[in-house]
Amino acid sequence: MIDWIILKDIKELNTIRESSSDNPCIIFKHSTRCPISSIAKARLEKNWRFNGNIKAYFLDLIAKRDISNEIAEIFQVEHASPQLLLIQDGDCTWNTSHLDISAEKLKSEIQ
Repeated sequence: MIDWIILKDIKELNTIRESSSDNPCIIFKHSTRCPISSIAKARLEKNWRFNGNIKAYFLDLIAKRDISNEIAEIFQVEHASPQLLLIQDGDCTWNTSHLDISAEKLKSEIQ
């Protein structure tokens, strides 16, 4: 099970960048209107096998589009929905979207 931290404020992006120097962070951008997003989220949650050393942030991008836009700007990634970003040492080191989102692929990208 993933212990999601709900992204509610743009200022939290600085916290993510800072804390990612100690432990990797992920940001899952979820569209509540998209069935593919729901499938990707369910698959990620079902196969999650990380021992709390990854902070997992959840963004409802329909409700918080401004944060989604800021994520694209700060981490220099093209917006997608759903989208999973891996943040390490303050930077987005990997991202993927749609049905390419998986815990297995994420695990292979963590440094």
